[in-house]
Amino acid sequence: MEGLDFGKNNRILAIYSKLMNGQVVNKAELAQIYGVNPKSIQRDLEDIRNFLDNQIVEEGIPNQLIYDHKQKGYRLEQSNHVKLSNDEILAVSKILLDSRAFTKKEMMSILDKLVESCVPKKNQKLVNELIANERFHYIEPHHHKVFMDKMMVLGQAIKESKVIRIKYTKMKDKAKVERRLEPLAIMFSEYYFYLVGFIQGIDKEKEFENANDPFPTIYRIDRIEDLEILEEHFKIPYANRFEEGEFRKRIQFMYGGKLQRVKFEYTGESIEAVLDRLPTAKVLSEEDGKYVVQAEVFGKGIEMWLGSQKKVINILDNKSS
Repeated sequence: MEGLDFGKNNRILAIYSKLMNGQVVNKAELAQIYGVNPKSIQRDLEDIRNFLDNQIVEEGIPNQLIYDHKQKGYRLEQSNHVKLSNDEILAVSKILLDSRAFTKKEMMSILDKLVESCVPKKNQKLVNELIANERFHYIEPHHHKVFMDKMMVLGQAIKESKVIRIKYTKMKDKAKVERRLEPLAIMFSEYYFYLVGFIQGIDKEKEFENANDPFPTIYRIDRIEDLEILEEHFKIPYANRFEEGEFRKRIQFMYGGKLQRVKFEYTGESIEAVLDRLPTAKVLSEEDGKYVVQAEVFGKGIEMWLGSQKKVINILDNKSS
């Protein structure tokens, strides 16, 4: 598009903007809008097509300009290899809906954008029909709070190792507290997003059940009332860095606490469900449908889970590490 006059440049950019916003452009209508010959618009579209072809080669961005016979106009479409298949989008949509992590308005917006941007146009109607019933009956979390505006701010603070100050409503007694934190990770579990971090400047003897607990604390992000990113940086030695994957394997229901090793007898129907629930679990022995299992876990969440499985689980040992 180098060497074009100013008027044509503006026209091409306007047409390109329409296409990028998902609009279908009609050559005759564009000619009338801009007061030029339809052949001029055709050349503009060819310039845009050449630009998109260069983007594919140089940057791997697979937008293609195609003519849609049904809509009698030109539109942009991504190559199908970067789109989700019907199976994939259906699976992702079902997981999202089942997560119940967002308000209804947020969830519907996410699903609309997901289908619009990730599914070929010819499949969008089918996908929307397949999830229509669950969308209609979607129940949002009881806190009814919009908190996504905090997610990227927290992510940036984690990336840059910046100390943050939060005002937080505690779950147990609804008391409001202020905390200075070294944020380490954002995690999701059982309907909620959580911030994991170390507390600065707190009386652990007074505030913690275990004052010598070396592990980070966990905060539900929807309960963060106020958030401030400070200019102060923190540093954690590489050898002591926080690893979300390893932490996630060992924690149940996002309840913090001591690292402990549990050993129990399982007599239920699906040992796979136990191993999926406790990723660190190992089957030590099996005899006549009775499994002896051992797992390494953090905190009190494991007690909640074991208590809910009394009919099929018999605790053999529970030791703090």
